[in-house]
Amino acid sequence: MLEILRQRRSVRKFANRPVEEEKVELLKEALLRSPSSRSINPWEFILVRDRETREKLSRSKKHGSAFLASAPLAVVVIGDTEKSDTCIEDCSIAAITLQYAAESLGLKSCWCQIRLRPHDGVKSAEEYVRELLGIPSRYMVECIIGLGYPAEEKKPVPREKLPWEKIREERF
Repeated sequence: MLEILRQRRSVRKFANRPVEEEKVELLKEALLRSPSSRSINPWEFILVRDRETREKLSRSKKHGSAFLASAPLAVVVIGDTEKSDTCIEDCSIAAITLQYAAESLGLKSCWCQIRLRPHDGVKSAEEYVRELLGIPSRYMVECIIGLGYPAEEKKPVPREKLPWEKIREERF
C-alpha cells in the first residue's frame, strides 16, 4: 500500500486507450468495498465512458475539469443526503479508494471537485452535472474521478520533500 501512495500522482493527460473491462469490474468492486460511517453506504457511482458525455462533463466548471474529456473513464461520485449526514466524508473516502485501486491496476487518475464549485454565473457545477446525468435532487455530487492510462509521466514526490512539519506528536 505504501508503494501505491508513493507512486500516485494526479494525471490530467490520458492516452487514447480504453480501460479494459476486467479492470473496470475491479474498480467497481473497490468502490463497493469502500468504508462508510455505520456501513450506511450513502454513496452511489455513475461510470461514464461515452465520449460525448465526458466532453460535456469536462465543461462542468470553468477551471479544473477539462481533463475529463480525455479520460477514457469518468466516475461521478454522488451521495444520498437522505440516507446519511456523512455523505461528504463517505463519498470522499470512496473517491480516494477508487484512485488507489486504479493506481494498483496501472491506471492514473485525477479528482475533479464538483460540490460547492460554480459552473457559470447562473448555476453550480453540481446542478450542471445533476441535469446532465439525470441525478435526483436528493443526491449531492461530490466529485468526478477521471481515470485511464497516462499520456504523461510524473515522478513520485521524494520523501525528503514531504511536508514533515505538518505532523505533530501528542499536542499541537
